[in-house]
Amino acid sequence: MLTSEISFKNFRTKKKKLNSKINKKLKFLIKEKSQIILSLGNNYNDNFSKKLIKKYNRYKNFKVIGIGGSSLGTQTIYDFLKDKIKKNFFFIDNLNARSNKTLKNDVNLVVSKSGNTIETIVNSNILIKRKQKNIFITENKKNYLRTLGEKLKADIINHNNFIGGRYSVLSEVGMLPAELMGLKSKDFRQLNSLIKNKKFLNALVQNVSSTLNFIKYKKLNSIIINYDAKSENLFKWYQQLIAESLGKHNKGLLPIISSMPKDNHSLMQLYLDGFKNNFFTFFYVHENISDKINSKSLLPELKKLKNKNVSNITLAQKKATENVFKKRSIPFRSFEIKKRSEKTLGELFCFFLLETILLGKALKLNPYDQPSVELIKKETTRLLF
Repeated sequence: MLTSEISFKNFRTKKKKLNSKINKKLKFLIKEKSQIILSLGNNYNDNFSKKLIKKYNRYKNFKVIGIGGSSLGTQTIYDFLKDKIKKNFFFIDNLNARSNKTLKNDVNLVVSKSGNTIETIVNSNILIKRKQKNIFITENKKNYLRTLGEKLKADIINHNNFIGGRYSVLSEVGMLPAELMGLKSKDFRQLNSLIKNKKFLNALVQNVSSTLNFIKYKKLNSIIINYDAKSENLFKWYQQLIAESLGKHNKGLLPIISSMPKDNHSLMQLYLDGFKNNFFTFFYVHENISDKINSKSLLPELKKLKNKNVSNITLAQKKATENVFKKRSIPFRSFEIKKRSEKTLGELFCFFLLETILLGKALKLNPYDQPSVELIKKETTRLLF
């Protein structure tokens, strides 16, 4: 077990000396009390008030205008917990992916740390209409979107200067939208209890050690075998986190999301018999409600499917695939989520964020910057202006 609601099987490789070094880095990281680490626990002070949340309680439809880390964490929360959310959230997270549809009780939530993200500026320009309600999350300094927010008399929330977009899900960037969804930010922030959980800490340390070993032997493709459609954005968030944090100085990992069981019929052949520079993450969520097999329509040849549901079949496929991987000595770890909740999702956020930071520090990389991305932004600006 990783926690009470997360069953976890770690990679089977063991590096005791490396484990000790990673454990020391983890203890130092937690004691460091950076703003990123603080945002994972219940001592973090949000830059928004309960009064603001109450102000928007009557609104049912929200458009989140942002890109990358300004949007993916919120999309993850909305999709993973959608069954308990009674409001509608629409995500404008790319150019040419816009909806000009104006809805009643429609609020625009515009998110950009720098306030100068060109895609977010363009989408805001096209989508924001007169007399709409607007909330802006951006740094407390002069930038385009802050100026626009002031002109529109919007509610402006300060984006924490010390938390980059991909690390911001448990700060204002993810928690303000979560509160607007009717969820509680305190239920996501689980670090205080997790650092007292030896199983969690040991699993995290061993996981990082194993990953470093894969990197050493040029296993650089981190493939997510995902059996939960509602977690697709969780792994798009994870994909950005890993790629942008570790992809520097000719180092890094390539995170690839594989949707199951569909990819059993396309990519699985390669995973089993192709090149061997991959390692895998299995992910499955137990569902309380799942479509049932129509037993009356079953032909006799498949009568054993009687009373089964889609969740039963998917879980069997996951376990079968793991068994084959084990027999072929293909490295993998496995997450099984027993219950969807803010707590469980918060624990996953903490695990993946800490994992990424520790990997960066062990590889002697700065896990917090993204210098080459800035090159594209500067070149785009040069061509446009």
